[in-house]
Amino acid sequence: MSQISHSELSEEVEGQGAAAAVAISDPGEVGREQHNSGDRFIVKVSNVFAWLFPILMIAICLQVFLRNGGRMGIGPGNLAWLDDLQWWIYGAAVLIGVAYAVTTNSHVRVDIFYDNYKSEKQRKIDIFALTWLFLPFLIMCWDVTLDYALSSVRAGEGSDSPNGLHRLYLLKIFMNLSFIFMAAATWFAYVRALSQITTPLWWKKLLFAFPSTWFAIQLAVWYVGVGLTIAFTEASTTREATRTWFYDEIELLPGQDAKITVMVALVLTLALIGLLYARRDRSAD
Repeated sequence: MSQISHSELSEEVEGQGAAAAVAISDPGEVGREQHNSGDRFIVKVSNVFAWLFPILMIAICLQVFLRNGGRMGIGPGNLAWLDDLQWWIYGAAVLIGVAYAVTTNSHVRVDIFYDNYKSEKQRKIDIFALTWLFLPFLIMCWDVTLDYALSSVRAGEGSDSPNGLHRLYLLKIFMNLSFIFMAAATWFAYVRALSQITTPLWWKKLLFAFPSTWFAIQLAVWYVGVGLTIAFTEASTTREATRTWFYDEIELLPGQDAKITVMVALVLTLALIGLLYARRDRSAD
């Protein structure tokens, strides 16, 4: 009996050791059986971008060697393009790494009480944090950096140094697209958490992520409105389009105003959730 207990204990210790090794080497393999197809996509793409870090290390070491060599007259010295390359690589790797951290839950969690909660309560906290706090922030970041990237493209922005890496707009475009990647990772993680406490029908997905849903639809209404205004009126720029009546405010209550686009988005959000609820079935999408 003692031998069996000892064997079982050894297997348990070995299993814990293997799990710890996996956690250290690749957090993307932890809880893989719970990952959905979207989670696995995020992990695969992130693992490819992870190779940027050893490339970054090589670039840093090369820069140090060339800088010191230049001082001794045995090399070209400091190369501006290599400085820029390091920032490009680091920026791309970190932006994709945020999505990876969301998917694998390997980010720094400051909630010291979380680990002691029951699984269902943890999932509810995850759902609230992901779709009521983080996802709206990512949507806002995408919106803000869109014009930031387009302005860089229009200006043909390059490096401040003549010998640096030009076409800086490529990095800014990548930054804007990376927020879409982060948002996708957040959504997939949210759906995974939701599926552990209820059947993730589409009306539930949109309802439990209400702030994110409303915000995303509001942005869609705003951009579609700009496009239609430019297409069918004399407005020729975004600035002119947003000066039309559709972007004005209306008075809901005495002293309480709201933008028309925001209210239209709210109506569309509630209508969409209601329509999906009416067409609900027993199977998850």
